Amino acid sequence: MTLLKTFSKTNVLPDRYSTMSVEEMEARVHEIKSSLGTRLFLPAHHYQKDEIVQFADVTGDSLQLAKISAENKDADFIVFCGVHFMAETADMLSTDNQTVILPDLKAGCSMADMANIHQTERAWAELQKLFGDTILPLTYVNSTAEIKAFCGKNGGATVTSSNAKEMVSWAFGQKERLLFLPDQHLGRNTAFDLGIALEDMAIWDPISNRLIYDGTDIEQIKVILWKGHCSVHEKFTVGQIADFRENHSEFQIIVHPECTHEVVRASDLNGSTHFIIETIKHAEPGTSWAVGTEMNLVNRLAQQFNDKKIVSLNPNLCPCLTMNRIDLPHLLWALENIIDGNVENVIKVDEETKKYAITALNRMM
Repeated sequence: MTLLKTFSKTNVLPDRYSTMSVEEMEARVHEIKSSLGTRLFLPAHHYQKDEIVQFADVTGDSLQLAKISAENKDADFIVFCGVHFMAETADMLSTDNQTVILPDLKAGCSMADMANIHQTERAWAELQKLFGDTILPLTYVNSTAEIKAFCGKNGGATVTSSNAKEMVSWAFGQKERLLFLPDQHLGRNTAFDLGIALEDMAIWDPISNRLIYDGTDIEQIKVILWKGHCSVHEKFTVGQIADFRENHSEFQIIVHPECTHEVVRASDLNGSTHFIIETIKHAEPGTSWAVGTEMNLVNRLAQQFNDKKIVSLNPNLCPCLTMNRIDLPHLLWALENIIDGNVENVIKVDEETKKYAITALNRMM
């Protein structure tokens, strides 16, 4: 089954973009946006660089942006400044006469890539042998359309970091166990918060195709966690938190639930990107915050809410490298292709995958 059609003759930018100044490129983007008007919609994820966010019609997290894109019926072109799986979701939720474009096809997600459909179907067959028809699959929206479709086809749903607790609770109302893809940390932290002991969780290793469990009775297992992670959020450590506690005790520690279980437990607060933004936005002036999430967002929060002291929990952390493949030259190139009638990097999910993936999304929404 073909999942995705991406239409692009080349993903190598013409040489002229390397000779243009930032000011020239910015002026040209403004010109094209003005020319296209409501025919163009440009959503940007919170983790994008400022050079992209300045042109965004709206900023948000992945599903929020896809839903907003879906509500926009006027735009002919949705130039999605995020990563591959986000553009897929935008395509699935948009209308047939709308075109979703990803400015750089190399803007992927390492977490989403940790669970492909072949690994998942192979794992599902083995887990059915072990547990029978007692498992419901849930996938984080940070996953490919194929994985979302797999969950939709097998009675499961998608989750976000904002609604993970509600969705995990829903899953346990359907089946005795759940398989949580592809981020083990969000799955573990969510299940633990709902009262499930760590001893009742196991890990599925898709590389060795085996269940990793320290206990003796697999019937105790309630949650099977896919061995995947976010390469950004896994870089935060309890040692960094301990350093703030010892040397900067005035700081409150707030982290994303994609961080490890130990980091989440050691922090003061944890929650989705939206939760982090809203918490800091409404915090008392003069308070200090060490934030465990992507660096571009942390820097933007520090600029926006300069009545508070806001720093990264890990000052040496790099921004999300795949997200940051979307840059000013790629954005301009994508927009000029639209103007020239030579649209490239179109993201299109096939109809069968779309059908079941939307089923998984609708069960959540």
